[in-house]
Amino acid sequence: MNANGRTRAPLLVAAALALLAAGPLGLDGGPAAEARESAKAKTSKTKASRTGTKSVLCRLQKPQKFLKRRTFVRKGVLNPKKHAKAVRYLVEHYGHVETEETRRHNPESAYSHATAVRFMGLPISIHEKIAPALHCVEKRIRKTCKRKASRYTPRAVGGFRTVNSYRGAEISNHLFGIAIDIDPDRNPCCGCVDPWPTSPLCQEKKRSAYERTALSRCWIRAFERYGFDWLGHDELEDTMHFEFLGNPDRIRAN
Repeated sequence: MNANGRTRAPLLVAAALALLAAGPLGLDGGPAAEARESAKAKTSKTKASRTGTKSVLCRLQKPQKFLKRRTFVRKGVLNPKKHAKAVRYLVEHYGHVETEETRRHNPESAYSHATAVRFMGLPISIHEKIAPALHCVEKRIRKTCKRKASRYTPRAVGGFRTVNSYRGAEISNHLFGIAIDIDPDRNPCCGCVDPWPTSPLCQEKKRSAYERTALSRCWIRAFERYGFDWLGHDELEDTMHFEFLGNPDRIRAN
């Protein structure tokens, strides 16, 4: 690491911590969400246990293409019609996100379906519908990502948000409780706002997002196996970010 890299490193770590709490424009976040996750995890063990994830089996499924961000955002330009189609589906299946438009399609809020669970030992708040899928991801990781090159130990995770911080009309999937961020300081979003584009993690010449992230391919495949999309594939190269884009009504196989 060069001198610039050394001076940027502390800033990057600080920014990453702030990101999980607040989230930069174009990446998502919300200051109250993280505190709620920790509090919920401590006080809502009964609610978390009611998900019945210990015995759950999940269907294998792929993310639905029309829900993928790269379907309705190309070179930073939002396609309103395709975006509206994706948003309507998410609202109908998960709930509204406190806007007049989304309330027209579902009277219940997405956040009213928040549940506190643990992922790899860390507390996180997500939509109750995707809790079984996240459990199956963890089970798959623990079963198949045992080799040294495949292992990864997360230190911070973020889920539900109540504030949309995407620019313009785009809606963050964190508002629906179906998106998860893992360790922003180790898994950059090179297409987001500073400090990421100027950080050493994004400045180094790499052939793909796989080489920029600390996450192993084994972990990424485990998420994708159960309907999650990795935004490392997106033009944002948001390598910390996974979102469930499968069919929530077809998660459980039992």
